[in-house]
Amino acid sequence: MKKKIFIGIGLLLLAFVLFVAYNIMFPKSPPTTAEFSDKGLDVKVTYCQPSKRGRLIFGEEKDGALQPYGKYWRLGANQATEITFSKNITFAGKPLNAGSYRMYAVPGADSFQIGLNSELGVFFGINEPDYAKDVLKVDVPVETNPSEVEKFTIDFSSDSTAISMNLMWDKTLVRVPITVQ
Repeated sequence: MKKKIFIGIGLLLLAFVLFVAYNIMFPKSPPTTAEFSDKGLDVKVTYCQPSKRGRLIFGEEKDGALQPYGKYWRLGANQATEITFSKNITFAGKPLNAGSYRMYAVPGADSFQIGLNSELGVFFGINEPDYAKDVLKVDVPVETNPSEVEKFTIDFSSDSTAISMNLMWDKTLVRVPITVQ
């Protein structure tokens, strides 16, 4: 009888180890990096990229939105999103020193509040940051993206006057203006 119990426990343990290994090797929200470099400014964002998979992404909690309006969002999945600037900049009109920050958002129907926080190295970013460590918060308007984006994506675009960090998912587009000080 003891032998059958040990075999059963061993099989459960093996199944658990295989499940964990599979999720590490083939994550549903793979880690990725967005980078921008121009005129001596280097920007790097590390985040994990969740997919829409037929779900309602942004909306009211009562409607079953994956990311309800007015609630903290880590700007991705898994670990907290981090952003690094090589120079002092203005971030959506507010001055910001060069350095690395935890970046998060509070989505709304008309605007996203984007926060930068000094708390770094947070692996399981589902927990809200220590808001006392916020370096800045800005409100950025929401635009409708002309095409649907399946995977949450952060990228950069620029023109002669500014850089835009673009946050895109589903039909939502948020452009955060960045300029070098």
